[in-house]
Amino acid sequence: MSGGNDVSAEKDVTVVHLMRHGEVENPTGLLYGRLPGYHLSELGRKMADRVAEHLAPRDVTYVCASPLERAQETATPIAKAHGLELDTDERLIEAENVFQGKTFGVGDGALKRPGNWKHLVNPFKPSWGEPYEVQVARMRAALDAAAAAARGHEAVLVSHQLPIWIVRSAVEGRRLWHDPRRRECTLASLTSFTYEGDRIVAVGYTEPARDLVPAHLLAGAKPVKGGQKAFGA
Repeated sequence: MSGGNDVSAEKDVTVVHLMRHGEVENPTGLLYGRLPGYHLSELGRKMADRVAEHLAPRDVTYVCASPLERAQETATPIAKAHGLELDTDERLIEAENVFQGKTFGVGDGALKRPGNWKHLVNPFKPSWGEPYEVQVARMRAALDAAAAAARGHEAVLVSHQLPIWIVRSAVEGRRLWHDPRRRECTLASLTSFTYEGDRIVAVGYTEPARDLVPAHLLAGAKPVKGGQKAFGA
């Protein structure tokens, strides 16, 4: 027989939604990484508005984004819908990549260029960019900080595909090295972490703007030849 105090009811339940930004205007197909000046496309703005509408009824008390323009622009309508100031967290930034500013996609011949080989020797680290463990550490710190800021409510963090997938993989106990084509992290998707107190107890995934996402950019879609945009950033 239970006493007057329900232990489960006393636990603080907080949800942190880790959102990937919307589609980016990138006509030349560069791997833009951390480069400045890459903004949402018209479609990307529609995606951001759609997710803002989806989250409008939710108990969101904190909104934060990567410092890159595409993340800031995605987060802005969400913050506005809840009457909140948009915060910025450097820890949510895109992963560092030596191929930034270049074309590097499936079928474009990048793997045949001898100058690239030295960067491809260790896919487990990976040797071409920011170590996976470093991404996990900074993203997990950003998640925990948001959970503390919104304790007992919900938070939205806007980041980028690879860091989102890597921290989700770590939380769910998967290996960090992976096939990019198998990431479940579509444009404008929400990867949602439920906390009880300071502990993550569940992870969910939704795609509120799925009908706006081109078929070849959906999670698990077959990449288009020469189209690194299939992986996005």
